[in-house]
Amino acid sequence: MNDEQRAEPAETTRSSRAGLARLQAALRYSLAGLAGAYRNETAFRQEVLLAAVLLPLALLLPATATQKALLCGAVLLVLAVELLNSAIEATVDRVSLQVHELAKRAKDLGSAAVLVSLVNCVLVWGLVCYELWA
Repeated sequence: MNDEQRAEPAETTRSSRAGLARLQAALRYSLAGLAGAYRNETAFRQEVLLAAVLLPLALLLPATATQKALLCGAVLLVLAVELLNSAIEATVDRVSLQVHELAKRAKDLGSAAVLVSLVNCVLVWGLVCYELWA
């Protein structure tokens, strides 16, 4: 969603909204972000597919509620970090498509954050599964 699509009349800006209307607007923006990420980001689609397998599996495993929460949280963290990484990349590309050391660093740091969240996911799943079947 671009700035023109999100623009609102001065009398109904987000800062002047109250209660349920503000929550509805926030939900619309969030759903638009998820849809945009799914539509435009291959890595996000791959991670959603992984989540579609792992989240039900986590709930079906003979694990404690805490273990299930850890398993689901690790998967959801990957999705959240991927969304932030995509936001960083889109912002950097919006500012300039020229090759620049700081732009590269920003994109590399976002990518590294995704890698760390994936490693965390593998570790959590590995440790919980080990505990379940050891």
